[in-house]
Formats: sequence, structure tokens, C-alpha cells
Amino acid sequence: MTDFIKKLESNENLSFEESKNLFSNIMEGKYDEISIIKILQSLSFKGETKEELAGGIFVMRSKATTVKVPSGTIDTCGTGGDGQNSLNISTAAAITLASMGLKVAKHGNKAVSSNCGSADVLEALKIKINLNSDEAEKSIEKVNFAFMFAPNYHQAMKHVVGARKKIAKKTIFNLIGPLSSPAQVKKQIVGVYNEKWMIPFAEALKENKVENAMIVHSEDGMDEISPFAKTKIVELNNNEIKKFIIDPMQLNIVNKNKEKLKGKNAEYNAQKVIDIYKGEDNEFSDAVALNVAAGLIILDKEKHFKNSYNSAKQHLKSGKVFDHLKKIQSI
Repeated sequence: MTDFIKKLESNENLSFEESKNLFSNIMEGKYDEISIIKILQSLSFKGETKEELAGGIFVMRSKATTVKVPSGTIDTCGTGGDGQNSLNISTAAAITLASMGLKVAKHGNKAVSSNCGSADVLEALKIKINLNSDEAEKSIEKVNFAFMFAPNYHQAMKHVVGARKKIAKKTIFNLIGPLSSPAQVKKQIVGVYNEKWMIPFAEALKENKVENAMIVHSEDGMDEISPFAKTKIVELNNNEIKKFIIDPMQLNIVNKNKEKLKGKNAEYNAQKVIDIYKGEDNEFSDAVALNVAAGLIILDKEKHFKNSYNSAKQHLKSGKVFDHLKKIQSI
């Protein structure tokens, strides 16, 4: 234990195996709160590496309550924390993908840095957020969608609650949480609040045998694919990592009013979701369609982003997503 603290306080990086060892001990309650605070602060001050992220993800996934899902199931959980307080784009995209016949295991939490997190908006949409693992599996089988409320599936996190509250700033757990799906999905869209995490996230997911993922961060600061600015993408595709850019102008998206994406409370955000599911065409539906398009490509349903975006847009306009929402509500 002391060796890990000394190493981190000396600005030395941990290997993947050392990181697994460290996080196993933390999540098994072997370290006291003061030691955990030292570790988390030292990691943050030094700067977390892809090996340290990968080790934390490995342990969080291994200690989570497991949800068994079909191969090809996707998650759309991002880091949040981009300070934009936008509508719930990735959550709306998740249900849209489910309405297109694709399996979605949505991992998430209540609001931390915004007014309305994924769990908050889903509750307002009258979707159950406290499914146990069996219920989640059945829900995915029946309606292609289930929400996994993070605190219910990561019981080992109880050992770090006190330390994280005392630190009161982002720690490595804010980074590894979104990558630690209880369903251990092999397909994922991950929005990040800072582009410096894009390559390390892709490398850490690769280390944990994720097959296809897109890590996204827009030039206007969103942890989503933005309809207002170019978005940088780091794609993991069967062990290969490449970068590219999505430019909304090339997709004939000419929205200018970013204020239209601003969220409020859960009820307000839920109504905005319902509006686009019923076919309303606006800045929010453009943003959701862009992120659905990424999911369709990750799932190998589309090859080209423009075609994928157009398919997603037409599907949203059709009103079919609202019909599917009602099926999810009935679970």
C-alpha cells in the first residue's frame, strides 16, 4: 500500500497490473479513507494514464453486478461534466437506437454536474430506473432497452464515497465509471468533457476488449456530437484506433441557436424528448440524430456518416420512437 502511495506521490505511473491490484484493494475495503484520498489526489495531480484507467475499468467491471446481454449490445454513457447543461442527448439517442431494433444497455446516474442526469430524465419519462439484473436482461430482450442505475450495480463503490466527497473534485472514478458497464458491452459511444481523454479512453477500452467504440468531444465543448461545431472522434474498431472529424456543415445542418439545446429540470427535458420522438424537427432532434448515427456505424448498420445521420433523422420524424417509448414505459 505504502509503495503505491510513494510511487504516485513521486509522479510515477502504475502499470496495468499494478493499477488492477490497487483498485482491487480499494474496492475490497482494504484501505482507509485517508489513504484513498492520497491515492486519488496523487493520480489526479500526476495525470491518469491509459494503464491506470484500464486497470480501474477492469476492476469496476469485474466487481459490478453483471447484466447478461446479447452480443452487439451498445451503451451510450459519457462522462458528463462538460458544463453545457444541455438536454439529455445520449439518453434520447439510446431509446432511439432501441426503437430501431438494436439492443441498448444504458448505464448512468442521477445529475452530478447538471440539472438533469440520465436517471432523472428517464424517471420523468416514466421509465423504471431501478431494475435488478434479471429485470434488465428481460427488458432488453422484450423492448431492446434497459437502464442500469450505476449505484445499484457498483456496490464496491461504497468504499470510496467518503473520500470522493471530501475531495469534492473530479477523480479517476469520474473517468472510469462511464467505461465500466455492468453489461460489459463491447460497443460504446463515449462523450468526454475534455479532449485530452480521447486517446487514453480508446486505449483503455481496447485493453478491456471492447470491440467498437467512438470517443467524442466537440469543438464547442460538448461531450456529444454537436450540431453547431465540428466534433473530434477517436474510433476504436477491432483493435485499431483512428481519428476523424464530423462537420455538421457537410451534413447540411445549419443550426445556429445553441440556446435551444439548454436543459432545465427533469420534467422540462423529458417533454423535449417526447416532442422529438413525436416527430418535431429542431436543434435537439439534429443533435440526437447525430449521436444515433454514430451508434448505427458502431453497430455496423451503416457505413457512411451522412447516410447514417439521414436515416436517424427520418426515423425520428416518423414518430416511431414515441410508439417504442410507450412499450418501454410498460415494462
